Amino acid sequence: MLLSKIGIFGLIILAVSLQRTESYFGLTGKNVYLDGDTEWDCKRLSKKQRKMCRRDSGMPETLYEAIRLSERECQMQFKNERWNCTTSDRYRENILKKGFKETSFLYAISSAGLTHTVARACSRDVLERCTCDESFNDEKNKETWQWGGCGDNIKYSQKFVQNFLNGKKSGKDLRALVEKHNSDVGIRLVRQEVKETCKCHGVSGTCATKTCWRQLSPFSEIGKLLKDRYEHAYKVVSTTNESTGQAQLVTPRPKGEVVNRTEGSSLGPNDLVYIDNSPNFCSRSKFTPGTSGRVCAKETNCKVMCCGRGYNIKSNEVQKPCRCRVVWCCYVDCDQCLEREEIHLCK
Repeated sequence: MLLSKIGIFGLIILAVSLQRTESYFGLTGKNVYLDGDTEWDCKRLSKKQRKMCRRDSGMPETLYEAIRLSERECQMQFKNERWNCTTSDRYRENILKKGFKETSFLYAISSAGLTHTVARACSRDVLERCTCDESFNDEKNKETWQWGGCGDNIKYSQKFVQNFLNGKKSGKDLRALVEKHNSDVGIRLVRQEVKETCKCHGVSGTCATKTCWRQLSPFSEIGKLLKDRYEHAYKVVSTTNESTGQAQLVTPRPKGEVVNRTEGSSLGPNDLVYIDNSPNFCSRSKFTPGTSGRVCAKETNCKVMCCGRGYNIKSNEVQKPCRCRVVWCCYVDCDQCLEREEIHLCK
């Protein structure tokens, strides 16, 4: 299927190394297009992922859409931050080599985008191996409403994504535990935010009967939830659970003491976790182009975004509608006036 070129945001599965291929799907900065960037292809995925991609003719398009969805939402959530989900291959790839908070967000938003897109693709009849979710799960209301419509198939999507992301040899090191945890956060939040949508049927607008189905929440809501998890992410280390013998994530305490947050109230299954402190993203480095030249809002974020360096003011003349009037009967007519607009740019 021919697709328009999306620049540096292709499907990027070769995330940090070939060993981590199956643990990550998303915004890592490497294209997997055929020559000419005119067609999406599965050829650079791992062997397992390549098989899953090719066994359904609608899957390449679905994976492509998942990347676009994740990319847009990542940039929307961080547009006013020092790190703005940068579009550069080099910077993003270097971030993914570390265990920053930003890395945790990339893992979560990518798995969430894939989960969301696959579930929608099922209900839109894009995929051959799944259909609408037509299951019924509310027996107490069965007499007053019926299960119908075309629900987004979150059950199939969750199973597919977990199988797609998790390799046969799941890593037990700290990085592998953190990456899987953050990916699972994205999947879980999409599932938890599924809503029941109903349509009433009856004479004169009554609701004698209702047809109900499951529908995904807008992805922007998932993005907001993940951004909040990013703001409250926990730094973790790995330890062995004495009772089970399995590795687990814990948060470090002062003087080297640790506490198992998975059994407490601080760290839950929907919390993002990280292992490396993030850079400040103020100045150019291998992780960021810096904030010099970025547009900021004087009243809200210039001080933070410009890192105390101050800002320059640039004046532009822009055309805006003015002296608008209603023209009988059916439309509004406006003049175009020039207005001077100030833009603040970080030094």
